[in-house]
Amino acid sequence: MARIAVGGFQHETNTFAPSKADYAAFVQADAWPGLSRGAALFEAVAGINLPATGFIEAARAASHELVPTLWCCATPSAHVTSDAFERVAAMLLEDLTAARPDAVYLDLHGAMVTEDFEDGEGELLRRVRAALGDAIPVVASLDLHANVTPTMTEAASGLVAYRSYPHIDMAETGARAARLLMRLLEAGAPAPAQTLRKLDFLIPITGQCTMEEPAATLYRRLAELEGDAVWSLSFAMGFPPADIGACGPAVYGLGADQAAVDAAVARLCDAIAEAEGEFSGHYYEADEAVRLAMANTGAGPVVLADTQDNPGAGGNSDTVGLLEALLRNGAQGAVFAILHDPEVAAEAHRAGEGAVFAAGLGAKSGLPGHQPFAGRFAVERIGDGRFTATGPMWRGARMELGPMALLRVEDKDQADVRVIVASRKFQAADQSVFRHLGLEPAEQRILALKSSVHFRADFQPLAADILVAVAPGPNLADLTKFPYRNLRPGLRITPLGSGFRPDR
Repeated sequence: MARIAVGGFQHETNTFAPSKADYAAFVQADAWPGLSRGAALFEAVAGINLPATGFIEAARAASHELVPTLWCCATPSAHVTSDAFERVAAMLLEDLTAARPDAVYLDLHGAMVTEDFEDGEGELLRRVRAALGDAIPVVASLDLHANVTPTMTEAASGLVAYRSYPHIDMAETGARAARLLMRLLEAGAPAPAQTLRKLDFLIPITGQCTMEEPAATLYRRLAELEGDAVWSLSFAMGFPPADIGACGPAVYGLGADQAAVDAAVARLCDAIAEAEGEFSGHYYEADEAVRLAMANTGAGPVVLADTQDNPGAGGNSDTVGLLEALLRNGAQGAVFAILHDPEVAAEAHRAGEGAVFAAGLGAKSGLPGHQPFAGRFAVERIGDGRFTATGPMWRGARMELGPMALLRVEDKDQADVRVIVASRKFQAADQSVFRHLGLEPAEQRILALKSSVHFRADFQPLAADILVAVAPGPNLADLTKFPYRNLRPGLRITPLGSGFRPDR
C-alpha cells in the first residue's frame, strides 16, 4: 500500500479572451466545485465525472492511502493572473511537501497560460519535482485539449489525456492515471521510456469531436497500440486559441521499452497525418443557420451551436449576435442559452415571475464593438441556479450558477424567442439547465446553445439537426482570423493550410 497525495489545478486559457482568471475565479463554485483543500477535497469531487474522482475511486479500491491536498478549477478565460497562480501553487506545494507521499497524482488541464508563464502546467510540475525530488512518481491527467510541452513530460513520470470530446471519460481518465501510477510504483527504477511528438498543424475546436470522423477512428487506435511494452498512449489535440509556442496537437507515449514506445507513437502520428484534411469543420453565418433551422420539418429541435462565444473555450457567454439573428428572422419556439448576465438575472428576480421589464441584455464583458440588446422581457420562470447535472459529461456536477431566469423577448410580433440567463458562466451542454427552469429541451423547435462540441453528449440524441453558427465571440471558428504572434514558425494554422510566419 502506498501513500499517494492527490491534488488538482485546472484552467484552459484562451489568450484572446476578454477577461482573466483571478484568484476569486478559482475559489468560486460554478459547474465544478470551488477551491477545496484538505479533507474537503474528497467531499467536493465525490460523485462527479471528474478525473480526480475517478483516480480516488480506483486508488481506494486498490487499498492505497490517499492524502488530499488542494483541488480547484476556473472557467476558461484569458490568462491566469500571477497572483492566482502563485497563491494556488504555493498552497499546493505546501500541502504536497507536508504529505510526505510515496507518489503524487495531479488533476491538471494542460493548456494553462499565466501572466508570467506560457506553460503553466510545466512550471507547476517543475516546482513539484524540485520540491519532492526525482524518486517520487508524479502522474498527471490532462484534458484532450492540452498543449503538451517537453517541460511537462520531463517533470512528470507519466501523463494521461482524455480520449473523448465531449469529455465523457474524465473520471475514466483518472482511473487510467491511477492504474498507471500503480504500475510505476510496482516497476520502481528505472524510469519508464517516454516519447513526445508535436504535430505540424492546428485542429479547429469544432473539428476535434470524437463522436465524428476522423477523431473517432484515431482514438480507437490508442488502445489497440497499447500493450505490455507500451503502457499508455495519449493524443492531445491542443487548444488553438492559445497564442503560445507549444500550441497544437501532440502524441505522447510511455512504457517499458523505448523502441516500442517510439514505434507506437510514430504509427499514431502517421495515421493522424493521413487524416489531416478531414479535421476541418463546417459552419454557417448566423442568419443562414437560423433560416435553415426554421425550415426543418423533422422531429426534434434543431441545435444551433454558438461556438464563438462558448464559455468553455474562453468566451464570456454574453454576446447577443445569434439572439439578434433569431429575432431578425422571426424564429419560432426558440430558446437561447445560456446568456451570462448577472445584472439582468438580478432584475428578473426583483421583478418576479409574470412581470415585464426593460433592460440591456448581454454584452457586458467589454468585447470591442458589441452592445447589449435593448428590449423588454417577460419573466416566465426564476431559479436559484442550484441543481444537479444529469448528462453524460457533467453527470453528478452540483451546479452553482447563481440567480437564473427564463425570459421571453417581448415587442417582437413575428418571433417567439426565450432566453435563459444565469449569473455565472456555464456552457449550455446539459439538459438539466433547461429543466431547472421548467423547460423540456426535446419540446423546443430551436435550441441556440453557447457551446462548441460538449453539448453533443446530451443534446445530439434528441436533435433533428446540428448547425454550427458563427456569431460574435473570442473563440474564432476560422483559425486564420486569430492575430497569432507566438506560434512556432511553420506550424500550419489550419489543416493542410499554410505555415505560420511570425512576421505575417
